[in-house]
Amino acid sequence: MKIDVIAIFPEILEMALHVGILKRAIDRDLLEVHLHNLRNFAEGNRRTVDDYPYGGESGMILKPEPLFAAVRSLEPTEVTRVIFLTPQGKPFNQRIAEELSLETHLVLICGRYKGIDQRVREKLITDEISIGDYVLSGGEVPALVLIDAIGRVLPSALGDYESAQNDSFSRELLDHPHYTRPAEFEGMKVPDILLSGHHQKITDWKRDRSLEKTAEQRPDLLHKFKNNEVLD
Repeated sequence: MKIDVIAIFPEILEMALHVGILKRAIDRDLLEVHLHNLRNFAEGNRRTVDDYPYGGESGMILKPEPLFAAVRSLEPTEVTRVIFLTPQGKPFNQRIAEELSLETHLVLICGRYKGIDQRVREKLITDEISIGDYVLSGGEVPALVLIDAIGRVLPSALGDYESAQNDSFSRELLDHPHYTRPAEFEGMKVPDILLSGHHQKITDWKRDRSLEKTAEQRPDLLHKFKNNEVLD
């Protein structure tokens, strides 16, 4: 299988690919991993890949242009799984690792800073995966977790496929969608409310989108949230 990783700091993954089970899987042509620096797909002398979020908030958001360019350069097909590593995603487990090991091509997008522009998620992402309910500096380490978990269940990667198959295994809502410049990209527009300057309406919009996102991705967290609201 082939895995492409798009990251700002791809060197974080480099060493792990040359040791242990992953090295063995790569040497046996069971696994092919390519690392891509997102800045190589940014325009301008400064190779800027992030910008301030619309709607007024701290932190930076990864821009849509370099991410679209990076993914498109990999020529994904209809069956390519484009995975965004994010705390908002579905919890990663052994079942998902085994499911993904059956794919022929995966593209892993590693986030940084506050997150990525929502239009990337809507247009390019097929799966959002989380390795736990906590926040890391970026998606490079989660990407390595996926690659390692997937690589070790590939047939012959361990020398004994059955040994892998027999392995064991906050009151807060998920974040709302984020948008950054440009206000319109390939016909997709930032919601008007975020450009309105009406702080209360923006706050209400963000809360509503958070509730929707949590209900869709983590209904267990939504149940806890509602119970805590009643207690408060």
